[in-house]
Amino acid sequence: MRRICTFLCIVCMSATLMAQQRVQVKLSNQENSRKNEQQMASMKDQQKQLTEEISKLKETLKDNPLVQDWNTPYQTPPFDKIKIEHYEPAFDYAMKVAELEMIEIAINEQKPTFENTIAALDRSGQLLSRISGVFFNLMQCNTSAEMQKLSQVLSPKLTEYSNKITLNGPLFERVNKVYESKEWKTEEQRMLAEKTYRMFVNNGAKLNETEKDEYRKITVELSQITLKFSENVLAATNAYNKLITDKKMLAGIPEGALELAAEKAKAKGNKSGYLFDLSMPSYLAVMKYADNEELRHEMFIAYGSRCYKDKFDNTETVMKIVKLRAELAKLLGYEDYASYVLTERMAKNKERVYNLINTLGEPSRETAMREMKELQEFAHQNGKEGELNRWDMSYYSEKQKAKLFQFDEEQMKAYFTLDNVIGGVFGLAERLYGLSFKVNKKIPVYQKDVKVYEVYKDKKVIAILYLDFYPRDSKRGGAWMTSFRDQYVDEEGNNVIPLVSLVMNFTPATSKTPSLLTYDEVTTFMHEFGHALHGMLSNVNYVSLSGTSVPRDFVELPSQMNENWASTPEFLQSFAKHYKTGNPIPEVYIKTIKEMENFQAGYASCRQLSYALLDMRWHDAKTYSNSVDEQEKEAMALSEFFPEVEGTAMSPAFSHIFAGGYAAGYYSYKWAEVLDADAFSLFQEKGLFDKEVAKRFYECILSRGGSCDALKMFVEFRGREPQVDALLKRSGLK
Repeated sequence: MRRICTFLCIVCMSATLMAQQRVQVKLSNQENSRKNEQQMASMKDQQKQLTEEISKLKETLKDNPLVQDWNTPYQTPPFDKIKIEHYEPAFDYAMKVAELEMIEIAINEQKPTFENTIAALDRSGQLLSRISGVFFNLMQCNTSAEMQKLSQVLSPKLTEYSNKITLNGPLFERVNKVYESKEWKTEEQRMLAEKTYRMFVNNGAKLNETEKDEYRKITVELSQITLKFSENVLAATNAYNKLITDKKMLAGIPEGALELAAEKAKAKGNKSGYLFDLSMPSYLAVMKYADNEELRHEMFIAYGSRCYKDKFDNTETVMKIVKLRAELAKLLGYEDYASYVLTERMAKNKERVYNLINTLGEPSRETAMREMKELQEFAHQNGKEGELNRWDMSYYSEKQKAKLFQFDEEQMKAYFTLDNVIGGVFGLAERLYGLSFKVNKKIPVYQKDVKVYEVYKDKKVIAILYLDFYPRDSKRGGAWMTSFRDQYVDEEGNNVIPLVSLVMNFTPATSKTPSLLTYDEVTTFMHEFGHALHGMLSNVNYVSLSGTSVPRDFVELPSQMNENWASTPEFLQSFAKHYKTGNPIPEVYIKTIKEMENFQAGYASCRQLSYALLDMRWHDAKTYSNSVDEQEKEAMALSEFFPEVEGTAMSPAFSHIFAGGYAAGYYSYKWAEVLDADAFSLFQEKGLFDKEVAKRFYECILSRGGSCDALKMFVEFRGREPQVDALLKRSGLK
């Protein structure tokens, strides 16, 4: 009887709670309805005001190249006419135009449809996107103090504009009605409708007014602080220069690297000596080849301590970013930022990410321990006393590799002149996908050494490709693909071609030698060109689904897939010729490249998994720690084989996760490795250049952007869901 009474009490309490919830929902809906009515009336007034303001501003901007029609080949950016003073007024004008477009969609009295709401939103803001594409891309590859200062002014304005869209009640009401009606005609329209709906919801559309104010505050602050993070990393990287006048200190460093260092010294006003900095070509030359351990130690500390307890310190910035992201996630109803982010990924949740890390972690660690034991023994045999330190790793690994495989990177580089590599990469794209490339010198560039190509398929220009190869003080480190414009079909049914850009930091030519790439740089080029293929071959209707607009853990599939051909004899023999003699790359070198593919593969895998784990720890409430040192010690344990180095840390300069869009997403590289290894195994089964398989990869994946579910695209290409075995086998971990 007592149990029955207790049960009845629970039922009564539940009924009472449900009744209260129904009342609260009803009141909330009434409140939202009232707010929407007020907002609608306000927007009609704003429409009139914005129309007048835009009309007046348009006359004042008649000489601003960012706003006017681009009468350039393929409507490419007129970089030769754009000046720093053009940006702010152009942004202010474009934001007003975009806001007016948004208001007109929101106050449309017609019944919400896919075309007048979802498609209209996709087409809105084109002028703003065009200007942003120029400014923020140049911020990464050709910045200046003036641009960085301006970005701090523009960033909160743009965030506020974005919030005006996603926090607009009447606009979301229209989006929601289309989403619930499911009245779309194609799979692509379904994807766009669902993506638009989720974009609103994940950016605060369902919050109450008090919560929306908090959301606005957090997002504006985040936009500013992440920019500051990037600026600090660039400044810290540029701050270190070491001039060496005693050549004996540089024993072991290849002559090509010394030539570059000598020219850098002269460029900085030094009549003699060798200047080394933290750009990758310079830094790696020391870490791989310098016999002087003190020099390696110094350079390692300089690189590893960037933005860590120095004048560009990012430690507090990291904490602030993580805290704000956690607050944002909780405000939107998620346990933590990782859970919030992963809803839009293939992985879907943290458990799957950790499962991937654990699945690959055990065989990677086991293999790495054997590799590091062998390296330690090799170092002792070659004069190293005591334990190996982190600054010894690259140096002794290079020597071990040279002995094991009779490998000399400098001799190998002689076959990889940049121009020949470009030809090889282009040739592969032609062989697989029928592309051809033609230089167009009439297209304006933002730097004199940038090359621009028209990209043809079936005798039609389908894209414009910018190639920006060399380091400079105004460019951040690393390599990346981006775009000044994505592909889409306009309202008149015209295909608008993409403007794709690849940015690298390769060793430039000197007065004595052309630009020569290491094999690692060749694979980097191949990787980024895979991203470029994804952008250039896009064939969708809506810009929001174009090219690389896919889940973060799927976007690396085309890039990593393209790397697979880098070590194949057929590819290497197509372009690799000695820059002096013209002789083709020897077969023994090709064999060596193949044999070296899994050299220290276990250690490399551990490092990538550690970076992914560090990223997750920062964004998972269960593992978050309010200390850079604690976070890194826990996360990096998987790949830690050397004594700890005081005064260094990775997080304060980890741009990928704190300023580059990979927050709670760095695991994507390993996730996509599973996909690419499995996908490439089909080429291995059917033939490396099989036309039918290449056509399937193009039709199922490269051309479809985000117009279809990522897993469905993969299954359509491979014939089944992805399996991890191909990656374990390829990496020598199984």
